[in-house]
Amino acid sequence: MSTLTVVGTQWGDEGKGKVIDLLASQCDMVCRYQGGANAGHTVIVGDKQFIFHLIPSGILHPDKKCIIGNGVVIDPISLFEEIESLRKGGIECEKRLFISDRAHVILSYHKLLDKIKDEARGSMKIGTTGRGIGTTYIDKISRIGIRLSDLMDRDTFRKKLEINLKEKNHLLESFYGKTKVRAEDIEKEYLPYAEKFRPYIADTSLMINEAISKKQKVLFEGAQGTFLDIDFGTYPYVTSSSPVAGGVCIGAGVGPTKIDKVLGVAKAYTTRVGEGPLPTQFEPQFEEKMRIKGKEYGATTLRPRRCGWFDAVAVRYASIVNGLDRLAITKLDVLDELDKIKIAVAYEYKGKRLTTFPSLLKEIEEARPIYEEVDGWNTSTRGIVRFQDLPQKAKEYLDRISKLIGIDISIISIGPKRSETIIVEENLLGA
Repeated sequence: MSTLTVVGTQWGDEGKGKVIDLLASQCDMVCRYQGGANAGHTVIVGDKQFIFHLIPSGILHPDKKCIIGNGVVIDPISLFEEIESLRKGGIECEKRLFISDRAHVILSYHKLLDKIKDEARGSMKIGTTGRGIGTTYIDKISRIGIRLSDLMDRDTFRKKLEINLKEKNHLLESFYGKTKVRAEDIEKEYLPYAEKFRPYIADTSLMINEAISKKQKVLFEGAQGTFLDIDFGTYPYVTSSSPVAGGVCIGAGVGPTKIDKVLGVAKAYTTRVGEGPLPTQFEPQFEEKMRIKGKEYGATTLRPRRCGWFDAVAVRYASIVNGLDRLAITKLDVLDELDKIKIAVAYEYKGKRLTTFPSLLKEIEEARPIYEEVDGWNTSTRGIVRFQDLPQKAKEYLDRISKLIGIDISIISIGPKRSETIIVEENLLGA
C-alpha cells in the first residue's frame, strides 16, 4: 500500500484537515488535488491553531513534501499570505512545498465577477465565498485561463491578460454596469508574485509519479465534500471542481491504477455552509445549541454552518461514488450530552421510500427524512484514547453508522486537538 485518498463524504467541513495531519506522519508526500482558497482545514497542535486554505496540512510535519496539484486554482495573494503566516509560526515551506506549473491563477477580476454573478442570480443565489474559484474554473474550461507557467513569463501573461480583459470588460461594462479593469493594474498587482513563487514551481505530476514508483507513501487531500461535487453534489449548489476520489487522477496527474485506498471523513452529525438543501437540518433552537457546542462556523468565511442529524442516505451514496474503504468519524464528542440521537436511514418523497440520494434538486428539498432513534450516552468522551473505553451507547451508535454505510470505521475524533483521537486501525498507509 503506497497511496491513500482522503475525501469528505458530506458537504465539506467534516474535519479532513485534522485527519490528514494525523495520517501525514505515516507518509512521505501530501498532495492537494482540487478547489481553491475557499477551503478551510483547521488543525490544532498543542496550544497552536493552524488554518489551511491552499497548503496541505501535512506541512506541519517537517520531513514531508507537500504538493499543490494542477487541479487547484491558486490565488497568489492568499497563498503568499498563508506561506508567510506559517513562517511566522515557525513552519518553513521552501524546499518542502511544490506548486504545479499547470495550476490556474485567480486574478482580481475573477473575484469581482464571482460576487457580481452570484448576486445577479437572485433567488437562485449559490452563496459563493466570492474568492473567484468558480469564475477561474470557467476560464479554464473556456480555454482562456492563465496558468502559473504563464505568470512566470511576462510576455505570455500580458497577451493572455489582454484576451481575457476584452471579454471581461465587455461583460462588466455592458451587462453589469461596472467599471472596466485595466491590464496595467493587474500586472502591477500580480507580476511580483512570479518571482516570489518561482522557487516553488514544479511539474508536480512527475514528482508524484516518481514518488509512487519508488514505493513512497503519498496522501491525496480533497477539499470540500462529495455533495459539493460539480457532478454528484446538490447541483447547482455545489463547488466548481470534483472533490470525489476520482478527482485525484485529473487534479494531481496520476492514473487510476495508482490509487490504492480511499478514506471517507464524516462528522457524527451533518453540517452545511451556504445555500442548498440539507434534508436532516435541526429545528432552529436546537440547531443554534449544536452550532455553539460544535463551534460550527466556517474556517474560511466564519459563516454559521447549518446543522442536522447524521444522514446515512447521503454518506452511503458518497461511499459508492468514492469507492470508500474506511471511514473516519469526527466530532463525536459534540453529541455527548444528548438523550436521544437520530439517524436518517431513508427519505420519503410523495409517498415513496427513497434509499439512495436523489439527483433532482426538488426531490432533495421536499423529501422527508425517515429516522431511526438511538439512545445517547450522556457522558463525556473527551480524553478517551481507546475504542473499548468509549461509552457503550457511543460504540453502538458508531456500529450502527458503520452497518448503514457498509464501511468499517478506522478513526474517531473526540476533540479538535491532534491528541484527541481514537485510532481503531493503525497504518492505513501500510506498514
